[in-house]
Parts: sequence; C-alpha cells; structure tokens
Amino acid sequence: MKLCIVTHRIKKGDGQGRVNYEVALEALRRGHELTLVASEISPELEKNSLVNWISIPVNNLPSEFLRNFVFALKSANWLRKYRSQVDVVKVNGAITIAASDVNAVHFVHTSWLSSSVHISRTRRDLYGFYQWLYTAINSYSEKQAFKKAKVVIAVSEKVARELVNLGVPCSQIRVILNGVDLQEFYPDVAPDVSQRQKLGLPEDVTLGLFAGDIRTSRKNLDTVLHALVKAPNLHLIVVGNPEGSPFPQLAKSLGLSDRVHFVGYRRDIADIMRAVDLFVFPSRYEACTLVLLEALSSGLPVITAQATGGAELVTSECGFVLNDTDDSEALATALNTLSNDAKLRQQMGQAARNIALQHSWATMAASYIDLFEDLSKNKLTKTHINSKFKIPYGKTPVYKIQN
Repeated sequence: MKLCIVTHRIKKGDGQGRVNYEVALEALRRGHELTLVASEISPELEKNSLVNWISIPVNNLPSEFLRNFVFALKSANWLRKYRSQVDVVKVNGAITIAASDVNAVHFVHTSWLSSSVHISRTRRDLYGFYQWLYTAINSYSEKQAFKKAKVVIAVSEKVARELVNLGVPCSQIRVILNGVDLQEFYPDVAPDVSQRQKLGLPEDVTLGLFAGDIRTSRKNLDTVLHALVKAPNLHLIVVGNPEGSPFPQLAKSLGLSDRVHFVGYRRDIADIMRAVDLFVFPSRYEACTLVLLEALSSGLPVITAQATGGAELVTSECGFVLNDTDDSEALATALNTLSNDAKLRQQMGQAARNIALQHSWATMAASYIDLFEDLSKNKLTKTHINSKFKIPYGKTPVYKIQN
C-alpha cells in the first residue's frame, strides 16, 4: 500500500502530530510506502528509505491563519499532480482543500464557534474578532473537507456526535480514540516524594493536578478553584503558562494561595503525574484530550465532565464525570470524596490503569492502518459494522471492503 498523510507536523510532542507519527510508524512496520506532505517530520522518519517527505515550509509566515491557508493551497496543488501515485490519502480536518480518503477529526470548529466560552465571546476586542473569523473560516472549510472524504474518523464519541449534528452521515463515521504511551505514563506504588521536593511542593498532603491552557476559561480552572474552597483537605498543582492568566489572582482572592501551586508550563508531565494523587479536568469544551488518557495511564483517579472529549473512558470505577462542567458543588463533592479516602484513590487508580492498557499508541495506530489497508483495495461499499467504540445514537457504520 502507498499511503499519503497530509498534516502540518508528524512528530512527538504535539497532540495531532503524535497521532500521525504513530500511524506512520505502524505503516512502516507493515512495510508500506509512505508519502508525508508536511511542514515538519521527526528525524527518524526523514531518514527512512520508505518515506518520501514533501516539505511545505510555512513556519516563517506571521500568523496561524496564513500558515494554514498557504499549506492548504500548496498541499492541494501537490495532490492534484500526484494523487494517482498513492492508494490512500489521510488528512486532518481542513488541512488541505483537496479531497481525501480518510479525514481524522481532532477538533470541530463549528461546535467550538457555538460554544459559550469561545474567545470571541469572552474578548470583545480585535483579538476576539480575529479568533471569530479564524474559527468561522475553519468551520466552513472543514464542512467542505468532510463532504470530500470517504471515511471520517472521530477521535472521541463527543466528536462523533458533533459530526452527526454537522450532517456527516453515520455510515461514514468511525470512532478511533487517541492513544497513550504506557511506558512513559505509568503509576508508582505511592506518590513520588522526590518530585514534590523538586517542585517545592508539600510532601504530606493530598495533591490534585490540573493541566492545560490557563490563559482562557475553556479549560475551566475557575470552577475547579471555586470547588477547591469547599475541599479544605486538598492541595492543587496547576500546570500551564500563567502569563496573562487571571487564575493566580483568582486563587489569591479565594484564599487559596497556600493550597494552589502554579508551576508554569512543564515538559515533565509524566513525572508530575507520579507525584500527585488525582487528576481534575472538567473542561468546558474539549474534542479529545491526550492529558486525560495520560492521567488514566498514570494510575490516577480522574474527575472530568461530559463536555470533555474522551470522558467516555472514565467509568464509576476509576473516577467521576460531571453532568454540568460549571457545577462547583458536584465537583467539590467529588474532590472531597477522593481527597478523604486513600483506599478509594488506590482502587480507582488501578482501574484507571487497566482502562489505559487498552488504548496504547500501537493499538490506535493498528486501527488506522487496518482501515487504510481495506480502503486501498478500492472496493468500497456502505456496509454497517460495529465500531470498537459505540456512540449513544447506536452502532457506528463505516465503509467496509467486500473481498
């Protein structure tokens, strides 16, 4: 099979880029030829003899809007010339204006634009207008891209529901959740005291973790802080760039300065997860967050919300899923339940790890390549089959090959 992946980055250290990186590795492991139309790829892929890298440099352009626009045009131009030389084309969202066989959707801009916490609703200035325009253009572009795809992959059940609401036929949707590095994110028998010492954190307290962009309200740190007022036995470490963030001041005004520890943006998140007791992330809008899977893999009880993509993985055995992201009372109850019961945390942590074991990067990548191999046979019929993951409206039919 000759596979073409069209995306900005194919490398570790980037959510969507990591997914494509793992898919590329599995394709190479199976001996397939690989064409990567991308701005950046990892060095080991660049050196592989089975990889043909079509470089589209856009990093020197001044805005994300321009970078995306130029990449979409140049990648489409390449595909128009050389599409006949590959069997399967995989893209992400509105990354290109050319047609694809498989479109993997990590974010639905139409849903984000209608969200109550979209930046244009929280910032009534030029930047807010830019974000509205950027999202609106992406919303239109992705609708066109989904129409051109034979199969649309949703990275969570939440994304699948959003695609159906957008008009994508159920028969075209396949749900494949993102994966996690089980060797990097693993549980310790007890929280790593040395890591707490390294960060200057108290050693003898129950410690929760929140990780994400804390410069906007989308990740919902404000509700977490208000709930923390009612959970007096819990400390919280916050990972995220505090520059321009309103939340350090909010924590101070709520009298939480001694219990909330802002440590900035960190790359050692796996080590930090081994130093804490639980993970809290009730995001107001999330397509499918890798950090939630990383917490499960680290053996942490998880508190999240239905609005958070990937929450379908969190069962009552391993955590709590809030019906309302802004319900600080329900969140405080969950925080108190976990902070006051070490045995329950241990039990939930073991269940969390068991769930994560089913979602390695290798498992995810194999699901992608299995689908691509079917598509490469070029005998598509709309046949209903069960997806590995079910969404609330029933079975997820996808394109299946008839041999």
